[in-house]
Amino acid sequence: MEIKEKLLSNGWKKFTFSNNKGITISVLDYGGIITEINVPDHKGTIENVVLSYKDYDSYINDPNYFGALIGRVAGRVEGASFSLNGKEYTLDANDGDNSLHGGKQGFNKKIWEASPFQSSTDAGVVFTCESPHLEGGYPGSVSIKVTYQLNDQNQFIVDYQAISDQDTPITLTNHSYFNLSGNAKRPICDHKMKIASDRFVELDEHLIPTGNINSNQDTPFDLRNETTLKSPLGSDHSQIQLAGNGYDHYFIFKETGEEQVTLRDEDSGRVLKVHTTQPGMVLYTGNGLGDEFQLASGPAEKHSGLCLETQASPASLHHDGFPSALLKAAEPYNKRTTFTFDTF
Repeated sequence: MEIKEKLLSNGWKKFTFSNNKGITISVLDYGGIITEINVPDHKGTIENVVLSYKDYDSYINDPNYFGALIGRVAGRVEGASFSLNGKEYTLDANDGDNSLHGGKQGFNKKIWEASPFQSSTDAGVVFTCESPHLEGGYPGSVSIKVTYQLNDQNQFIVDYQAISDQDTPITLTNHSYFNLSGNAKRPICDHKMKIASDRFVELDEHLIPTGNINSNQDTPFDLRNETTLKSPLGSDHSQIQLAGNGYDHYFIFKETGEEQVTLRDEDSGRVLKVHTTQPGMVLYTGNGLGDEFQLASGPAEKHSGLCLETQASPASLHHDGFPSALLKAAEPYNKRTTFTFDTF
C-alpha cells in the first residue's frame, strides 16, 4: 500500500493511493473530487474507469459534478425550500426554482481538510469540514468526516460521518461517473447492469419527484436481472424520455445482504459491485454530457459515464413514504458505500 501527496499549481492538493493489486486512486482536497480510479482489465491493462477533466480548472464551475462529494443534500429539493419543526427554510435555488446538490456553494466546492493514511492493509484519505448554521439555507452546524479507503481486496470504501447540533436534512454521496471500458473508450450503452430494486421514484418534467413510487415491473426500470443498458436507454418510456433518453431516477433497494448493484463490461472484462448501507440510489446515465466538456480522454459524449449516487431521498422533505434524509440533533450519521472491482 502506498500514498503520495502533490501540491498542484492552483494550490489544491492531490492524493494518490494504491494497493498491491494494481489499483490506483487519485483525489483532490477541492470538493473531495475523485479524478482517477485506475484498475486492470482482464488482460492486466490498467486504465481509468471514472470520467475526469483534461484541466483541473474545469472542476471549479463544473455543472456535471465529476467525482465530487455532494452535500448537504444530494439531489434536487423541490422549490428550494422545506419545513422542519414548524419552521420554513429557504435554500439556494441553483437548478431553476429548485436546489441541487447542496446549492451554489455545496460540499463539491469546499477545500476539505485532508489527512492521508496508510498501513500494510489499506491506504486513503480522511476529509473533514465544518458546515455552519444556515449554510446553503440548511439549519444546524454540522461536522462532516468522509473517509476514502482502498484495500488489497480491491475494495474502495467510502465512509460518511456527520453530527449536527440541530435537526437537519443531510444525505451525502459521491458523484463519480463510471465507465468500465477504460479511459472512456466507449459510451456505457453496452455495459450490463443489475440493481436489487423493485421500485423507483417517478419524476415530473423538471426532474422533481411527483410523490409517486412506482413498481419497476414490466418497465425499463426493472434491472433485477442483468440488462444491457442500450435497450432501456433507447426506450420510448415517458420517464426515460423526460430525463433526456436515460435514467436520472431514484431506485429504492430491496432488503438484501448481497451487493445492490453490479456493473459489467464485456470487452474489458471489468466488473464493479456496489454494496451500501444507504436505502437507495440515484442512477444517472450522463444524459446531459456532450462534446463541450473536455475529458482527459477527449471530448465527452452523451452516456460517456454513469453515476451511482447512493443516498436517501430528498423527496422525503415533501412527501411521506420516502427514505428519510432527516438527521436528528446530536445523532450520529454513519453511512458506508463499498465499490469492489474485479474481472471475469
